[in-house]
Amino acid sequence: MDNISLEILRYPIGKFNAPEQIDATMLAKWIEILETLPKRLEDMVTPLSEAQLDTPYRPNGWTVRQVVHHVSDSHHHSYIRFKWGMTENAPVIKPYLEKEWSNLFDAKTAPIALSLAHLTAVHAKLVYFLKGLSSAELERTFIHPEGNVETTLAVNIGRYAWHGSHHFAHIAELLKRKGW
Repeated sequence: MDNISLEILRYPIGKFNAPEQIDATMLAKWIEILETLPKRLEDMVTPLSEAQLDTPYRPNGWTVRQVVHHVSDSHHHSYIRFKWGMTENAPVIKPYLEKEWSNLFDAKTAPIALSLAHLTAVHAKLVYFLKGLSSAELERTFIHPEGNVETTLAVNIGRYAWHGSHHFAHIAELLKRKGW
């Protein structure tokens, strides 16, 4: 497989690029993506067999099972980051080692129903929270220690709408390629 094809498999919807200006329409669209992701993901992956769940979405990539568990773990972290951003003044967040988390036994073997239920609950809380934020609150920030990058809550909404869509596309493209 050539590097271009591998890059397309890794980033089927492209990489996240934060827009310079974020308006109310864009925020509403991103929040809708977050609101609908758990059900869309559940509908796509629950019919899969155990063998299909344990199929990598690309060469040397995570299995479908690992992707589902990763999305749940990552979006849980994001929810906490939003809360820190609202309750602390530009806090430095704690990153997590997602690759190592994905190699833990639960990410490799646990029923996906666990993470699907968790993602549903986290997103219900997250969406409710995000819909209540004012324009000024959306400008609050947190700092990611990797690169010391300061991020607004508004940009983080877009990043996680992209993140969920990115991993959804990984699985959807695998299903299409395999004819499942």
